[in-house]
Amino acid sequence: MANHSLDTLFATLGDPTRRAVIERLAHGPAAVKELAAPHDMALPSFLQHIKVMEAGGIIATRKEGRQRICWMEPNALIPLQGWLEWQRQAWEAQTLGSKN
Repeated sequence: MANHSLDTLFATLGDPTRRAVIERLAHGPAAVKELAAPHDMALPSFLQHIKVMEAGGIIATRKEGRQRICWMEPNALIPLQGWLEWQRQAWEAQTLGSKN
């Protein structure tokens, strides 16, 4: 993922449907139809979620015959992980400072 902002990552992950898709894709690639099955929405609505995640750089897709296969982009969440680690360190430093 090239320079996607934290805002984009947070916005992409801010929806429970998209988080559920990410959780499923953590186990391996899947067809859009399989990813859509547990969600109570029309396929065109679900495809909007796929487009948002792909535009956000979190997943990638490819056409295989009549199916669209999705998979996680392996480095997509690294900026988010780095930001969360920085926040954790700042919180720990503040907590340690308030105990003295």
